[in-house]
Amino acid sequence: MSSLPGRRFRSLMLLAGIVSSAATATAQPARAGADLILVGGKIFTADSAHPWATAIAIRGSRIMAVGTDAEIEALRTARTRRVALAGKVVVPGFNDAHAHLGGDMNAARFATSEDPTADPSLAVVLDSIAAIARRTPAGTWITSSVAETVLGDPAARRAAFDRVAPRHNVYLAGWSGHGAVLNSSALRSAQIDTLHDPVGGWFERDASGVLTGRIDEYVHFALVQKLTIANGIPATVAAFAAHDGESAAFGITSVQDMTTGFTPAMLAAVSRAGVLRIRHRVIPFEMTRVGRRLTAWNAVRRVDARTQVSGAKWVLDGTPVERLALMRAPYADRAGWYGRGNFSLDSITVLLRDALRRKQQPILHAVGDSTIALVFTALRIVAPDSVWRTIRPRLEHGDQLMADQYADARQLGIVVVQNPTHLALPIFTARWGADRASRSETLRGIVDAGIPLAIGSDGPANPGLNIMLASLNPANPAHALTREQAVIAYTLTGAYAEHAEREKGSLVAGKLADLVVLSQDIFIVPPPAMPGTTSLLTIIGGRITRDMLSGATPPRAGGR
Repeated sequence: MSSLPGRRFRSLMLLAGIVSSAATATAQPARAGADLILVGGKIFTADSAHPWATAIAIRGSRIMAVGTDAEIEALRTARTRRVALAGKVVVPGFNDAHAHLGGDMNAARFATSEDPTADPSLAVVLDSIAAIARRTPAGTWITSSVAETVLGDPAARRAAFDRVAPRHNVYLAGWSGHGAVLNSSALRSAQIDTLHDPVGGWFERDASGVLTGRIDEYVHFALVQKLTIANGIPATVAAFAAHDGESAAFGITSVQDMTTGFTPAMLAAVSRAGVLRIRHRVIPFEMTRVGRRLTAWNAVRRVDARTQVSGAKWVLDGTPVERLALMRAPYADRAGWYGRGNFSLDSITVLLRDALRRKQQPILHAVGDSTIALVFTALRIVAPDSVWRTIRPRLEHGDQLMADQYADARQLGIVVVQNPTHLALPIFTARWGADRASRSETLRGIVDAGIPLAIGSDGPANPGLNIMLASLNPANPAHALTREQAVIAYTLTGAYAEHAEREKGSLVAGKLADLVVLSQDIFIVPPPAMPGTTSLLTIIGGRITRDMLSGATPPRAGGR
């Protein structure tokens, strides 16, 4: 695919609710030469007026001009570095609009991976725990990612794990991140209040009111934070450094981080360590206690030149994996069960009023269509649609945003941030049933309705993988995106989702020079090849953070 008709491209951009200025798309007259030029490429600008170009010039941290090879070569001086692209594809730097950075606790592990298709039986899990307990000291944390067989089995509770590892801390977390099972030792070691359910979360109790060891939602989130803190700042810094290196390798230049496990003090330590080159938006994810929420992030706004803190995330329901997404129709595989919301309408209204008072963008995990309906009702209780359109409330995931809700979403200025790896989970169809599944995950429908759609990983930070899944949409192929739409969702709409579309997200003169040269043409390669796409050259703010290209020439001696 060498070009995209301008009329079709502009219509796609209009439907996404984002249109760039045509006046800034072409090469501009310059008083001084470029610091860096890239020529001879296939440049997808994500700009509606001029979607394709062959060359780009950078001066300082900004894009100087985008245009033809001849136009850009004219900006070359003796000090200009020139990169010959030889037909390679350039796109705006990817913006991962929903990621989870931070440390993970060190512990003995018996799961080979966090593969959601791996669902060991209770017998296998018990045997593995017993074997690890025999060879590790008492007090060791034995942890693994598990799935429905363990989380959904009433026999897979603390009493069973106490029998095989009474002196070890057994912590089995659902791979979705919303629920876990602990044994008695782990419950004690975690030092969490087990007498009361916090706002937005709960302990499972048997008929006598005794804890079974199963915890959900804000109980689990608080435990994740405790264990991350206990793991220490060095581990957190190392995790951030690893993520930064991975981001450069994939061409990710901006990350919007949901902060599940770390604190402002830990973020400050990461900043002091100087391990991040990516643009890092931290979205506070506050914990709760009985009758109130915590506000540790309220005073934090900007940490360093690349890291800023904004927005406020709230998890309003769970996921279909645990059957906790709150839906208007019952689950197909559990008669009469509609899911469970974490907050009442009154509580959601309080959270939104507080966000409005603090001028925070609401970042709302909302999966079920019933939860989404509650969000729309609460938004309108708090303020007129016009107010919210300027603030751009976000639905994280929004898997069950249905066609009859599109008009409300558009009028309220909602941005949907979807995670394409979710589209490959067959368990969703099992939970919803075939008919409801055919009306869910409607990525194309959301874009066609004029609702901005951004992409976040919420898992593997691989843009090639996520663009492949968005352009196939295994959950609902009729609503797959084009590859161009998927790249726009991963770049320009990702910037729009954080009120930064004037600064980044498309390759337009005057914007930040955040761009990536890809190892293959993601617009034409066969879908199975797309996850193998890497960055040959990653540029953030005009600075090269990864260079795997050959043929780059240094500034030349002499004049133009």
